[in-house]
Order: sequence, then C-alpha cells, then structure tokens
Amino acid sequence: MSSGIFRTKSIEQTMQDTEKPEHQLKKNLGALDLIVFGVGVSVGAGIFVLTGQAAASNAGPAIALSFLIAGLGCGLAALCYAELASSVPAAGSAYTYTYATMGELLAWIIGWDLILEFTVGAAALATSFSQYLGVILEGTPFAIPPAIATVEEGYLNLPAGLLVIGLTIVLISGVKLTSRINQVVTGIKVLVVLTVIIVGAFFVNVANWSPFIPPAEAAPESAGGALHLPLVQTLFGLEPSVYGVGGVFAAAAMVFFAFIGFDVVATTAEETRNPQRNLPIGIFGSLAIVTLLYMAVSLVITGMQNYQDIDPEDGAPLAAAFVSVGLPIMAKLIAIGACIGLIVVCMILFLGQTRVGFAMARDHLLPAALAKTHPRFGTPYRFTIIAGIPITILATFVPLSTLAELVNIGTLAAFILVSIGVIVLRKSRPDLKRSFRVPWVPVLPIASALICFYLMLYLSLETWIRFVIWLALGFLVYFTYSRKHSRLNTMEEKR
Repeated sequence: MSSGIFRTKSIEQTMQDTEKPEHQLKKNLGALDLIVFGVGVSVGAGIFVLTGQAAASNAGPAIALSFLIAGLGCGLAALCYAELASSVPAAGSAYTYTYATMGELLAWIIGWDLILEFTVGAAALATSFSQYLGVILEGTPFAIPPAIATVEEGYLNLPAGLLVIGLTIVLISGVKLTSRINQVVTGIKVLVVLTVIIVGAFFVNVANWSPFIPPAEAAPESAGGALHLPLVQTLFGLEPSVYGVGGVFAAAAMVFFAFIGFDVVATTAEETRNPQRNLPIGIFGSLAIVTLLYMAVSLVITGMQNYQDIDPEDGAPLAAAFVSVGLPIMAKLIAIGACIGLIVVCMILFLGQTRVGFAMARDHLLPAALAKTHPRFGTPYRFTIIAGIPITILATFVPLSTLAELVNIGTLAAFILVSIGVIVLRKSRPDLKRSFRVPWVPVLPIASALICFYLMLYLSLETWIRFVIWLALGFLVYFTYSRKHSRLNTMEEKR
C-alpha cells in the first residue's frame, strides 16, 4: 500500500498532460494580469471587514503588527511558491507541487484542503458582498428585506447566492474575460482604499494608538468557551485571554484570510505566458502591495476610532469608522467600493477552486469527466458548474463568521506542504531548471513552515475540529475511490 500512496507524478508527465487538446488551458495571462489577480483577491474582506473585527477582538492598534506578521509568513511561503510555480507551471498550485515531490496521498490531502479553502473562501466573500450591498441600498426603495438579506436575521442570503450563480457564468466564459473584469474593478477598489488612507489620516487621533499593544486581559465569557479559544491556549492550559502579544498572533492568524492572493496566482500557472518569469513577478508584486495597504488602513481605522469602540460584530467596520467622525458620505463610498471589489475577490477564489479541482480530475483522483475543457472558451466548464453548487449553498445559508477561519487553516496547511516541497524537490530533482530559487535552503522553507504552523495554533479549537472532520472525509474518498481510479495506479496495473 505504501508504495501506492507515496507514488509521485513526474514533472515531465505533468507538463505533457498540459499539452493534451482535451485538457489544455489557453495561455492568456501576463505579469500585470497576475499582479492584478493577486491584489484583486487580497483587497477584499480582509481590508473592508476583518481589519476592524480583529482590532476590536484581538489586537487593538497592534493589528498593524498582526498584518506584518501574517505578511512575513506569506512572504516566506511566497518564496517557496515562486520556485515551485516557475519550475512546474501547471494548474493545481500546491496540489501539483506536492504530487511531484511527496507523493499521491499527500497531494490528495492538500488538493482536498485547497478545495475547502477556495470553496469556503468564495462563499465567505459572497456573504461579505451581501453585507455591504445592504449598507448601500438601506433607506432606498431597493432595500433588501431582512428575511432574504442575511442568515443571522432571516432565512437565507439571496444576494450572495445570486452573485455566485452569475460568477459561474463569467468563469465559464474564459479566463481573459475574468482578468479584464478584475483589472477594472481592482483599479476602482485600490482607488477607494487610497482615498480611505488619505482622508482618514486627517482624522487620526494619535491618543487612540496608546497603548499600541493593549495589555492582555481575561477573555469575556461570551467568547463561547473552550471551543472558541485559540488551540494553543487549550493545549498548554493557558488562561483564556485576549489582547497582549498573544492577541497580536491570534489576530495574525485571523487576518491570514487577507493574504491568499498569491496562492490563487499560482493556480493560474498553466494559463500564463512565460510562467518562469511572470509567476514570481505576480506573486511578489501582489504580496508587497497588499501588505502595505493593509498596514496603512489598519493604522487609520484604529487612529480614527478607539479599538474599544469598534463593534466586532459590525459587517462594515471601515464604513462605521467614518460615520463616527461625521463623514457618512465616505462610509457610502467605502460601501460601494467594497461591494464592487468583493465581487472580484469571490470570483478569483472561485477561479482558484476550479483550477485545483480540474488538475485533480485530470489525474483521475476526481471523476475524469470533470477535466474536460470547453471547446470554445478553453475553461474547465464542467467542474466550474459542479463547484458552483456548494459555493452557492454555503453563501446562501451559512454565516460569514463560520466560514472565514476555515479558509485560514486550509491556507496555512497548504503553505506548510509547499515549503517542505521545495526542500524535497531540491534533493530529488537537483537537475530541474529553476528560473527562481529560494535562497538559504533549507533554512527559509523550514522557517516558513514553522511560522505557518505557529499561526495555525492560534486558530480556535472549533476550527481545528471542522478541519479534521473535512480531512477525515477526504481520506474516506481517497481510499474508496481516488486511489483505485488514479492515472498512476492505472499505469502501474498495465505494466
């Protein structure tokens, strides 16, 4: 059994698969497309929603440090992604790299993990879109009735579900169309964010930044008990607390959701022109831009409004900060920018999910019929349609708070395996052409893996339980279906 579950798919075979007409994706993306993809997916719920929530619940003004820590962890992982993506420019991101380095079972686990990450992430962003749409339409004849506006107050979230259905049609129509829409909307969104930073800077009260790291205090009983506390507190018997240095790391784990842009960039490797050059540019360019934007916005929002006055349950905390200083017109501008921007973030996460699933289906770990591409648009239309169903259901019926942390734990787990994959591939394939090389191997990849694991420990026990259940379901699917139908298994049986 062990020889089967640890069999690897050669890089040469992986690249040959990308050239088969029935499974071939069109190469339409350049370096600018990739940077805009990364910025587009990152400037979303993190900057418009999680910034205020994490400041109020965990870090106070030190939320800026939380973004720096999360950005550092992502930066180290980005080095590893850049080397693997430029060496193995095929769809599937971490799944494909793991298959080439650590074997089929681990590749399946990470692919299954990425499907969770992107599916839940797309649903979460659709839910955030609906919240800001409600802010825009409030008080107008088009105000959304509470019964269909949110799951918390009504029966379903209809705007979120309709958004996913519309994006399914867009994604089937081609990645170039997706990229063009993303470029226009990302431009609008970045302008809104820069306006927030510039205008908000005039209303910053420096006194609100003191103390910059609020002293640790006992977690309120309403926090939800042990299940809602960071795993590190449960493991080591620490007193439940918020704020302090621990709160800064807990917030970093929470806002990691904001930094999954370059992960999506890597999933488009097969649709990129000159991927050896353009993928590293896209990954590092997008990460640098969003890290600076996040830190600037976090300093502005905590400077305009004391962190203790920010409502952690507010779905639009950035808009609320401007209302608090008497600028409701800015609140409306933010709501419009966020609403438009979140559409694109949802779309790109949905795109990433389809490319990972497409790669797994091409390897027959999922039904092979799902790997067929559209004869005209060159997109994995079958998998896109199938994937749209669970995303629509989650966005329509599950609240945002339940979705966000599941994305973070899935992302961090993927980063750990990618970091380890660099070390393994350096030893197993030293001859492989690498247009980008991670410096100081194995020190930097190990540091990347350790930082990501440390941040995972600051996610709640409840999130870990959901994650383990999802992985257990993945093992069941693998050993009852995927292992037997795998293309590598079929090839072994024919020998």
